[in-house]
Amino acid sequence: MKSKITTNFEKLKGENKKALIVYITAGDPTLEKTEELIYTMEEAGADIIELGIPYSDPLADGPVIQRAAQRALENNINIDDIFEMIRRVRKRTKIPMAFLLYYNSILRYGMDKFIMRCDETEMDGLIIADLPLEERKDFKDALKSHAIDLIPLVAPTSNERVKSIVEDASGFIYCVSSLGVTGMRSSFSENLGEFLESIAGYTSVPRAIGFGISSPEAIRELKDLAEGLIVGSAIIKKIEEGLEDGSSVEKVRKFVGELKDAISN
Repeated sequence: MKSKITTNFEKLKGENKKALIVYITAGDPTLEKTEELIYTMEEAGADIIELGIPYSDPLADGPVIQRAAQRALENNINIDDIFEMIRRVRKRTKIPMAFLLYYNSILRYGMDKFIMRCDETEMDGLIIADLPLEERKDFKDALKSHAIDLIPLVAPTSNERVKSIVEDASGFIYCVSSLGVTGMRSSFSENLGEFLESIAGYTSVPRAIGFGISSPEAIRELKDLAEGLIVGSAIIKKIEEGLEDGSSVEKVRKFVGELKDAISN
């Protein structure tokens, strides 16, 4: 069973295009705005949308995404609220979407229940930031009868574990561009190309570069290295910039459009 993420990557490959993957935090600044942002980013050219489930102790996230999570948590939203929002979204769009979250959120909700709700609301993938390789098998087994990808993260420090991490991956490989937490960067590792080539030696699953891509210039610099590029913190910054005057959605629309132009031309 193919997910919409896999199908979309196949379509893009056939058109000799790269995937623009965008991230926002569910509930930032409100769930209603999140819903509006999903439609807006799709209209502006996003190919896949990652939705962060806010968590009180986000170890892998930089300050921008931490602030987004805090704003969402202050609204007292929970996972059921997010699933209800996704249910509404699915009445208007079938754009491939993946949750980015922490394992503890799933454990507290209940793994089987969480997977069932993902299936019901047509969520296409899961990126679990802190899921250990050793505990992944049970989760993969639980997903076998569902068209939901378990998308692994691979970092430059993964070294000899790369093969084990990517060997049963689906959807795409989330390739961490640099060490540290998420955030905007002005430069990337000189060894990034070599790192991405090493991943391709173990799997044909598409690779997407994340962590630090914050501008059309960065998109142009990196787009030939992988099948997809992920932009998160820079989009959250646009949301922040528009909080006071209510211009967040339009700022995000313009920025995602610029990113799409950069990845397409």
